[in-house]
Parts: sequence; structure tokens; C-alpha cells
Amino acid sequence: MRPTALPSTPGWKAESAETFRLAVPLVLANLLQMLTYAVDVIFIARLGAEELAASSLAVSIIGFLLWSLSGLTGAVAPMAAAELGARGPALRPIRRAVRMALWLAIASGAVASVLCAFAEPFMLLTGQEPQIAALAGSYMNLLLFSLIPAVAGSVLRSFVSTLGRPFFATAITGLGIFINAAANYAFIFGNWGAPEMGLQGAAIATLLTTSLTFLVYVIAIARDPRLARYHVFGFFWRADWKRLGELVRIGTPIMLTIMAESGIFAAAAFLVGLFGAAQLAAHALALQIAALAFQVPFGIGQAATIRVGYFHGARDALGVGRAGWTSIGMCLAFAVPSALVLIGAPELLLRIYIDPELPENAALVTQASIFLVVASAFQLSDGLQAVAAGALRGLKDTRVPMWIAIFSYWVPGFGLAMGLAFMLGLEGEGVWYGLALGLSVAAVLLLWRWHRRGALGLVTYAPPAL
Repeated sequence: MRPTALPSTPGWKAESAETFRLAVPLVLANLLQMLTYAVDVIFIARLGAEELAASSLAVSIIGFLLWSLSGLTGAVAPMAAAELGARGPALRPIRRAVRMALWLAIASGAVASVLCAFAEPFMLLTGQEPQIAALAGSYMNLLLFSLIPAVAGSVLRSFVSTLGRPFFATAITGLGIFINAAANYAFIFGNWGAPEMGLQGAAIATLLTTSLTFLVYVIAIARDPRLARYHVFGFFWRADWKRLGELVRIGTPIMLTIMAESGIFAAAAFLVGLFGAAQLAAHALALQIAALAFQVPFGIGQAATIRVGYFHGARDALGVGRAGWTSIGMCLAFAVPSALVLIGAPELLLRIYIDPELPENAALVTQASIFLVVASAFQLSDGLQAVAAGALRGLKDTRVPMWIAIFSYWVPGFGLAMGLAFMLGLEGEGVWYGLALGLSVAAVLLLWRWHRRGALGLVTYAPPAL
């Protein structure tokens, strides 16, 4: 039976416009978030190489935890979208879902903060230099307090985006950049009457930024009529164990998927580092450029979760399909030209970070250019797997995609990386071929699962009839 549209089902053109309207501010917010991290690096680098090394170790740990916990609590987006699609404003169900997501943010953030308190002994255990580990530990002892407001802020970001206010996320993230820069300037170097705290001042800046960002979200929600009527902070002490359990059930596979993907890239850095500092530096530069480009399909995937979740809640099979395929098509429209840029103009992109004309950078440019050519495959496979996973999350399908990700990254992906790097002597280039294969396998399997969503029982309601 061919699906027919409900009266409220948008056509392809209208769906494209809605997805674009939702995705653009989310993409901008992701790009601005990366710029926030860049601001920290710019200021800390002025303190010296040891401080920069120490901060990078601490940020690698806390960033891994923050990204993972944001995936756990981010399950509130498909839950709220489904309620919105099913029953209009759905004030009480959405309020309770957001409340439980904030509970989960506080609880998981507290556990992660305790783990961060042991950062210095962990670094020593992994063979880091004692002086660097000590600096990183003192930095982390302040930085860990930013985890709870950061994770709670990501919950409110999901809420405002799902409720049709994604530009709040863009504006507030942009404001956070200025807060972060000003606080770094003040507390690292002792400007504007603030104490000179060095590396610990950077941690204070991050804590102030995450706390004030969360506060701005609270104020924006309270002052916006559409958002304020949900009273998401009302009766905050009341538990809804059923919704909390659903958040954990949907969010835990998302968190583990993020851990699997970030883990394979961390392992890739370790493998490339075995072939010398030049290859590792080239790997870092190429990966930074690829990560920047990835923020576009990542934002489209976030939009796909919300749009698919809305139609899933409305039990609109045709709307579900249009929302998912529109996002996938939008991803391809970006990924193809960006891949061509990586292939055709690698030196232009590298010029953002280094001067390709300097003789001492010749080997670095050559190696990084090779990596960027391989990264052009990332623009297709990494983007498609991110958007397909986002569409499946809109159907609250997270467990099987988790296993797909773990298998794809760590069996064919890591296996090929090891084989090409060591057995065939391709070194860092072989590692990148392995990354490309892992992401490609994940993209194919996730797209197949999305295509077969009806036959697999992910969409159980019959196509609507006129």
C-alpha cells in the first residue's frame, strides 16, 4: 500500500524548509562551540608549552565525559518531539521529561566530577610526565565543577530546539564565546582587577561560562511565552520514574555510541603517534579540519531527530520518511562539495593553522594533505552515519545503532587501520584508511536500517489514509 499524507503532512518542499530552518541555528551553535574551545587554546598557549599540554590532557578527559553525558541526557529531544507530535503542546509530559533530564544531568554530572578528581593519578598511571600531570590535576580540580552546569545546559538546549526556538542555542553559545574570552583575559593574566591565576584562571573562565550560559537559558525560557508555559522548573522535586527510566533506556545507547566513536579517534591518535611527531601533528591538523566540517551534518542529524520524532509521535509514517530522507539529502548536498574542497585545496585549509610556505612545514603539509584526501571520504560516510543515526533516534531506536557503531568502528575500521599501518607499512595513512572504512560501514548499515524501518518494526503504525 502506498503511503498517503495526513492533512498536516508537509510536502517535500515544505519539509526541506522546516528542516533547514531548524538545522541552520543548530549547525551555527555547533561551530560556535568549537570556537569556544579555540578561544581557550589561544589564551592558554600564551602561558607556555607545559600549560598547553596539561590543559589538553585535562580537556580530553572532561570533553569525553561531557560529550558522552550530553548524549545520555539528549534523549529528551526525541521524547519531547514525540509528545509534541502526538498531542499538541503536551505541557505536562514535556515538562516532566525535561525535569527528569535535568535530574539525570545533575546525577551523571556529579558522578563524572568525582571521576575527574582522580585525573592526576590516572595521567601518572598512563605514563605522563609528573610535572604535566600535576598541572593538569590542579586545572581539573576546578574544571570539574563546570560539568553539571554544562550537561544541564545541553538539556535546555535540546528543549528550546525541540520547541521551535533553535536560534536561542545559537545566540547563547555565541554569547558564551565573549564571556569565555573576557574571563580568560581577566583571570589568566590578572586584568581588570582580577587575580592572576594562570592555568587555573582558565578553569575559572570555563566554570563562569558554563554557569552563566545555563543561567541565560533559564532566563530565555522564562521570558519566551511559548517556552514559559511549560514551567520546566516547576515542582522540580517531583519524580517521574517512568520517564527517567525511558531517558536512561534511550540515552544510554547514544552515550555508548559516542564513546565508541570518540574512542576510535583517540586510538587513531595513539597509533599515528607511534610513527613520529610529524605524522601526529599532521593527524591533529587534518582531524581538526575534518571535525570542523563535521559540525554541519552533525547539526542536520540533530534536526533529523526532532523532525522524525515529531512525526513519529503523530503516527505519521509518510511524515517520518520525508523528514528522514530530507535530512539525508541535505547532508549529501553539503558533503559532496566539502569533500571536493578537501581534495582540491588542502593547503588552503591548512593555511588557517600553519604557513605552508615555510620549509620546516613541508613534511607536515605533505602528510596532512594526504590525510585530508582520505578525510574527503569522511564528509560522505561520517555525515551520512550521523544523520541516519539522528533519524533513527527520532524513532527512539538507539540500541541496535549502538551495536552497529561499535562493530563498524572497532572491527573492520580498527582492524584495517592496524593491518595497513603495520603489516603493509602505510603507517598514519593506513590508520586513516581504517577510520574511513569504519565510518563507511556504519553509514551503510545505518542507512539500510533506516530504509527498512517499516519491515524491522520501527514504524508499527499503518500509513494514513485520506
